[in-house]
Amino acid sequence: MRTGTGPEGADGHGALMDRIYARQRHIYDASRKYYLLGRDRLIDALDADAGAQVLEVGCGTGRNLIRAAKRWPGARLHGIDISNAMLDTARVQVARAGLSHRIALAQGDAAEFDPAALFGIARFDRIMLSYTLSMIPPWEMALDMAASVLAPGGSLHIVDFGQQERLPAPFRAALFAWLARFDVSPRGGLRAVVEDVAERHRLTPRFTPLLRGYAWSAVLERRPEQNATRRGTTAPQTR
Repeated sequence: MRTGTGPEGADGHGALMDRIYARQRHIYDASRKYYLLGRDRLIDALDADAGAQVLEVGCGTGRNLIRAAKRWPGARLHGIDISNAMLDTARVQVARAGLSHRIALAQGDAAEFDPAALFGIARFDRIMLSYTLSMIPPWEMALDMAASVLAPGGSLHIVDFGQQERLPAPFRAALFAWLARFDVSPRGGLRAVVEDVAERHRLTPRFTPLLRGYAWSAVLERRPEQNATRRGTTAPQTR
């Protein structure tokens, strides 16, 4: 699931992701199912009723969107990714699943995108960030951006690599070295940033370590009567 800007900007980061995943995208789902843990739990918890508008930021090959569409048959789904190579694969997979009428895909930068321009929708009832923040250089801005387009009564769902805090140190070292080969950096400050974003956007956060800290999960909820935070809120600086 690839999205986010780097020092060279969105275009440069998109090109980097295209280079890394030009071949990997063809085996991505088969290989990543063994260590991108917690994704299906996130999807099952969406509670996306009929008519719900669901967005995945960093949709990659479309795997999560397809599963969510089958799990929540009344929802409408949307996905953005900065990698055109990954989106090419996603479009093929979505069409193969017969879900092109329910899943819309677009190229977009997680740190700054216009949902109305991309999909004709200003706010989403459910937003997914599944193993995405660990790949976005300005990941705090991406989380802030996602919170800003969350509809009243909506929820923002996150799962990503934790810090392996209750697992053996050699396992952590080996996993982090492997992830670095694919420009993946687990975010040790994720909980603090989730809490900061929740406070500034008036959301209620829940943060849960999974599998002895292998992964971290978070849900940020907006009460139905709350107005969505306006675009333009200053994002936190990278820590």
